[in-house]
Amino acid sequence: MKSTKYIFVTGGVLSSLGKGLTSASIGALLESRGLKITIMKLDPYINVDPGTMNPFQHGEVFVTEDGAETDLDLGHYERYTNVTLGQINNFTSGRIYYQVITKERRGEYLGGTVQVIPHVTDEIKANIKAAAQDVDVAIVEIGGTIGDIESLPFLEAIRQFRGDLGRTNVAYVHLTLIPYIKAAQELKTKPTQHSVKELRSIGIQPDILICRTEHPIPDELKAKISNFCNVDRDAVITAIDVDTIYEVPLRFHKEGLDNKLVELLNIWTRAPQLGQWENLVNRITNPQKGQVNVGIVGKYVNLKESYKSLNEALVHGGIANNVRVNLNYINSEELEKNGTGLLQGLDALLVPGGFGNRGIEGKMITIQYARENKIPFFGICLGMQLAVVEFSRNVAQISGAASEEFTDKTNDPVIYLMTEWYDHKNKTIINRDRTSNKGGTMRLGAYPCILKKDSTAYGAYNVTEISERHRHRYEFNNQYRSILESYDLIFTGTSPDDKLVEIVEFKNHPWFLGCQFHPEFKSSPLSPHPLFISFIKAGLEYNKKMQGKKK
Repeated sequence: MKSTKYIFVTGGVLSSLGKGLTSASIGALLESRGLKITIMKLDPYINVDPGTMNPFQHGEVFVTEDGAETDLDLGHYERYTNVTLGQINNFTSGRIYYQVITKERRGEYLGGTVQVIPHVTDEIKANIKAAAQDVDVAIVEIGGTIGDIESLPFLEAIRQFRGDLGRTNVAYVHLTLIPYIKAAQELKTKPTQHSVKELRSIGIQPDILICRTEHPIPDELKAKISNFCNVDRDAVITAIDVDTIYEVPLRFHKEGLDNKLVELLNIWTRAPQLGQWENLVNRITNPQKGQVNVGIVGKYVNLKESYKSLNEALVHGGIANNVRVNLNYINSEELEKNGTGLLQGLDALLVPGGFGNRGIEGKMITIQYARENKIPFFGICLGMQLAVVEFSRNVAQISGAASEEFTDKTNDPVIYLMTEWYDHKNKTIINRDRTSNKGGTMRLGAYPCILKKDSTAYGAYNVTEISERHRHRYEFNNQYRSILESYDLIFTGTSPDDKLVEIVEFKNHPWFLGCQFHPEFKSSPLSPHPLFISFIKAGLEYNKKMQGKKK
């Protein structure tokens, strides 16, 4: 078994500085040196997982291959590295306390008083070590901000790691802020000094400081930070704002971050191989074939973090087509009030996943507009289900067509709650109804899908069997398959037993596809997802067509 090294990433001053991107970039740099890594996220909130949280509360819920509903930062980790993560890579305070209380109820503590130290901290350490088996380096991001009450058990646990494993096996990286005061025209280090003081007060001396800033940090200011925060001069790393987040690993390498980490951890590695990242950034910043304007019609558009993986997957599709993708967020409720004028001038339309009936009619207005005007349309999860409802109502003339998610009074539930189905992943029969718990009771994680040839989907994938990640409760009702097929809605992707519809397409349209799964969860900048490549290509062709008409 390998002796694993650990890098712990914490954040101070305020949230949203980019701990997730920092951790992912560290992972990318270490992989480029030939090291085998894993990454995990420790979240301080009491929810067992983020699955039942509103996207406005915590942003996107990222789904792993094994069906875990996790923090959105795991999406960054998978996009930047070659790791495939799972349930073991993300745990919350709620899950830790749940595990401890379960053990206490079983009598595993032999009647002892259960306390935060050592029982909770030992449980945290055990979870970290379990996720770090057989890798060279485990990168562990601690959610929240130094000073939060909720994160103290996590911080105490990682403090103990250095005493348990030794100085050369553990490195602490602290992300902080160097604000620019416009009136004084100065960068200020005091917030960083206070953040480090707070971290040191609980027993953790950071080895590396990553300083988020809008302006370059001069050498004399780095020297000041080094002196006041008791870190090496070459361990003060500038993290300046960049044009594309995929430039971050290159900037960190230029600052010497990966060199410092391997020095601190006493690791011998090959020289970093970053050519693919350099080529990637060049393609993003210098697209050669124009631009595509994509409309994303949803109800969480006021918080872009709600669609983080989706936004990135669309950018990846642009990279593959050598075009710039302009993302236009449209509130579906505004469409209900103001009509389709908000959709004018767009080259492609996408309706993403979601839950609840707010904004549903606006999404169906979008789908009808795209279908009738031959604009490339992509429906994901709920977007696919609403495409079926819209088609059933307006093309197949099933006037009462609806989804059981929004009403139980319809006579034509074209989308319904499947109460019994075969779980191909676990090879078991699943039963559920409307009274089932919300958390963790959906069809989650990777499931196989068989594609029909002579379809848009097959043209994108160029294989007949795929595997994609799911997160939903409701399914297409097969009772309506034959009637909808007679109106040219074709079912081009199904489960191996043909009982679960995974992909629908409209035959009489240049690009109209809905999928029950979430392809965005498997897209990365270095390996864009086939459906997003195909969708953006269709948008580019539509753009050229419209430009030709103007001439």
